[in-house]
Amino acid sequence: MSSPQGPALPPDLPDPDIVPRRGWLPSLVWVVPLIAALIGLALVVRAVTERGPAITIVFDNAEGLEPGKTQVKYKDVEIGSVKSITLSKDRTHVQIAVQLTRQAENFAVKDTRFWVVRPRVGAAGVSGIGTLLSGAYIGVDVGRSTETRTEFVGLETPPPITAAQKGHRFTLHGDSLGSIDIGSPIFYRRVQVGQVYGISLDKDGTGVTMQVFVAAPYDQYVGSNSRWWHASGVDVRLDSTGFVVNTQSLAAILVGGLAFQTPPGQPMGTPAAEKTDFRLAADEVDAMRAPDGIRVRTVMVFSQSLRGLSVGATVDFRGIVLGQVTDIGVEYDPQARSFVMPVTLDLYPDRLRRRSRGAAMPEAGTAASHELLRRLVERGLRGQLRTGNLLTGQLYIALDIFPNAAPVKFDTTNEPIQLPTIPNTLDALQTQVADIAKKLDRIPFDQLGSNLNTSLKNADALFNRLNNEVVPQARDTLAAARQTFGSAEATLQQDSPLQSDVHQALQELTRTLRSLNALADYLERHPESLVRGKPGDKP
Repeated sequence: MSSPQGPALPPDLPDPDIVPRRGWLPSLVWVVPLIAALIGLALVVRAVTERGPAITIVFDNAEGLEPGKTQVKYKDVEIGSVKSITLSKDRTHVQIAVQLTRQAENFAVKDTRFWVVRPRVGAAGVSGIGTLLSGAYIGVDVGRSTETRTEFVGLETPPPITAAQKGHRFTLHGDSLGSIDIGSPIFYRRVQVGQVYGISLDKDGTGVTMQVFVAAPYDQYVGSNSRWWHASGVDVRLDSTGFVVNTQSLAAILVGGLAFQTPPGQPMGTPAAEKTDFRLAADEVDAMRAPDGIRVRTVMVFSQSLRGLSVGATVDFRGIVLGQVTDIGVEYDPQARSFVMPVTLDLYPDRLRRRSRGAAMPEAGTAASHELLRRLVERGLRGQLRTGNLLTGQLYIALDIFPNAAPVKFDTTNEPIQLPTIPNTLDALQTQVADIAKKLDRIPFDQLGSNLNTSLKNADALFNRLNNEVVPQARDTLAAARQTFGSAEATLQQDSPLQSDVHQALQELTRTLRSLNALADYLERHPESLVRGKPGDKP
């Protein structure tokens, strides 16, 4: 039988001998976790040793960015990653926490710039196409400052110029932006050599300032005598050489552009230094024009319509452009009780001085120049509106000498100087026509018509009287005259007795005249016969 605690051991089995082991060896089961722990520890040490500075970048939005996935790249090399994205307390922007690598610790400086690289289409072309498949990432332009920083404000658009690009930056001042935008190209002899990277409005609001970059080695062609102008669109001119069309490139037509060059026949000058200021002209013709010198503001007052005259219209003196129109107004003249149109002009007398020969012209604004202007006005210097384009009806102002112009009072002390004007030929003709119309209007046509109507009635009555009284008597007189003429005609016929008698009488008269003619000839030969008689006659 078996014991209730279990089966009984056989009595003949010996007790086992237990021998303790000499040393403890770990089980192979613990080798794998140990190796994994060592690898993890090595990874942690590596992560700690390779970890660079942690920075925060502020963007307007986090479009395309994901924590743990979005990378930070410089020249397509990963130098960090996005750890977290949080919304600012005022909810106006997002804060991107970025962990840089140890090799990128020099990137956390003051002037380093960050932006999100995503597909974009702009004036500089199409960029970020590769992110369509790989996703957006944060691009970096490393700064050159030595001051470290951990908080940055990211750019919403990629910078057109990076610190690694070699070249020179310049500043341009113009009147308007035109079609220029960030990334617009810059041309030198129709070769693209740079681009626009900054645009701002002047503090006084009178113009714009552009920051441009010319890449090396083309920056060596920018000198102190270089001229800059808008190269946007198509420049079309019709002159004595024919129809001329100028443009820089297709890109300049579509998105605008700038160009620079040295005027023909002039040296480039010394190479321009970094951030040198230049004037930006509206077109190439304006840029290549010689310096205008001192500007003289003048006013001309016109009494006729200024339709067709616009701001910017030229002012010339016998074909030489002296300035342009800057303002057109209207004022009430209480003395004349009519409206007048003052036109403000900017004139540049130096344009005439450059073309003068012999005695030098006086400087603008001096007493000598005022005296010269006074003498010219006395000789008939006047401003006149003329048609510049028959198709569009555009007007311009011509300065010329009109010897027959009426004298005017001219004061050179006024500021601005007011130059006298004279109507053009068409306006003078219109004035004469208006005067004739006024004279015709003063003629009493109604009274003349009434008088003429009375005269016609009287004439009608006279004709009726003539028809009733005079015409019958005239008819009888004409019949009697016809009878008299018939009798005379019958008397004068060749076979009438009167005609025969007259014919005989004329023949007898002819014979008598012949006898008298012979007697006269004889007496002329023998005058003594009047005393002695004819020879042979008896005494």
